[in-house]
Amino acid sequence: MNVIQAVKMYITKMTEESGPGMKVILMDKDTTSIVSMVFSQSEILQKEVYLFERIDSQTKWDNLKHMKCIVFLRPTSENIALLSRELRCPKYGVYFIYFSNVVSKADIKTLAECDEQEAVREVQETFADYLAVDRHLFSFNIVGCLHGRNWNQQHLQRCSQGLLALLLSLKRRPVIRYEAGSEACSRLAERVRDLVRREAVLMDNNIPFNGDLPTPQLLILDRRDDPVTPLLTQWTYQAMVHELLTINNNRVSLADVPDVPKDFREVVLAPEQDEFYAKNLYSNFGEIGQTMKSLMDEFQKKAKSHQKVESIADMKNFVETYPLFKKMSGTVTKHVTVVGELSARVAGRSLLRVSELEQELVCQSDHAGHLQRLQALLGDETVRPSELWRLVALYALRYERHAGNALGALVQALKARGEAAPPVLALEYGGAHARQSDLFGLQDAAKITKRLFKGLSGVENIYTQHTPLLKDTLEDLIKGKLRENLYPAVGGDYLSSGKRPQDIIVFIVGGATYEESLCVHQINQAYPGVRVVLGGTTIHNSASYLEEIRHAMQGVHRTHTRHIRNI
Repeated sequence: MNVIQAVKMYITKMTEESGPGMKVILMDKDTTSIVSMVFSQSEILQKEVYLFERIDSQTKWDNLKHMKCIVFLRPTSENIALLSRELRCPKYGVYFIYFSNVVSKADIKTLAECDEQEAVREVQETFADYLAVDRHLFSFNIVGCLHGRNWNQQHLQRCSQGLLALLLSLKRRPVIRYEAGSEACSRLAERVRDLVRREAVLMDNNIPFNGDLPTPQLLILDRRDDPVTPLLTQWTYQAMVHELLTINNNRVSLADVPDVPKDFREVVLAPEQDEFYAKNLYSNFGEIGQTMKSLMDEFQKKAKSHQKVESIADMKNFVETYPLFKKMSGTVTKHVTVVGELSARVAGRSLLRVSELEQELVCQSDHAGHLQRLQALLGDETVRPSELWRLVALYALRYERHAGNALGALVQALKARGEAAPPVLALEYGGAHARQSDLFGLQDAAKITKRLFKGLSGVENIYTQHTPLLKDTLEDLIKGKLRENLYPAVGGDYLSSGKRPQDIIVFIVGGATYEESLCVHQINQAYPGVRVVLGGTTIHNSASYLEEIRHAMQGVHRTHTRHIRNI
């Protein structure tokens, strides 16, 4: 279950089926992102694709009848209308049309009627209708999918269609389970089930019978059940880059970094295209520094060997290794720039102190101590208001029902520091009323014992004590212990076959995080034979998560936090 491989297969198929010759690829905004996530521009050029065009652009080209056009679009009504216009006056010689998902017969008929010059050679459905972020991670890049507890209907349609495409591309027909306490999860599960039933013939043709193997499971979860994970400072390379610099479709902007080389104002960080990045995605910040030093030493050694180019043999050797040398030079410069900026931001924003208190707030219970330290940080001018917002939000979630709760005073202190976003939003969004899990282990005896033993044995790193709720949920599912009353199957599908699932797709309504991606990576390694893929409406850092919360709570009356004064 490799989502990058699945998407790559479809795009490779498109470029090969059109045969040899110069090609243009015509895409929409979404499919442009889908392609760029798995192929670099140089890789696409190797497939004789020399021009990239958007279906919604107004670019006027001269006669390009000598070029073949590969059309790769989402089958939306807007794209059908734009493609119909293109086919009435075709700019290119022939068209090979590929939709990223199921397309209706009525839309095919519309296109056929517009193709008066018979330029279309092929119309096919592919199922590359999601962003493949990593081998086990996918996203739809949707922030703000809910209003209150209800779906934005357009986003519900996008997610259900995208999940159908994912199942078809991975060739899995799962039992669909969802979080019972979440109306949003229930709605999405029903919508996906209806699409699977509607496309039963397509599913039968694409997905082989699995015989005696355990039935795959699609588990739909709600971000509100773990509102804590996206609020935490991250300390592994990939997650740190997203938190402090923001990763957008594998691209990171460094334009505001002082003295950054011109070629590195925007860098690509893609595990499939960058060996160093792939090897160090999950390395913690301390390890990255050491690894960077090794990379620098190796580069300097190779650079010295090229300093003396005296003979023809030396020149020949240099020319032959130059592309590799140039690539390594670019890799070194890129990662030195990124890591240097991460280091500067960690120091400049007092993130070590902030992170230590964050971790203790979510992993330990010490109201008086936590409140005292939080008040001290609120008075520290070196700590940014956005970091303080996260700390107060974590305090609100942890001590929601504590007798000595001082949230009102903390919010007033936060306002005095100039932070406009009220942390009470996080409590209204993901407080105890919104969760079906015992997030802080306050009632569950087994969790209390587990937490106690974790405390006694000590934690190797005070900045990484926290483990996402997803880890416990997945381990329960793998061991056959995930309670059916809390995570039922949609439509009452039969679950108790006695076979533990091997193929698991998890989708988080409200967004996943890179910390949860690391958790899935670790589970895939720890349980041989088990394959887990994680997806979310988006991949959050704390800034996008605040936007998610604001969108969900916009115009929604405070019903669960009215009792908290001074807010």
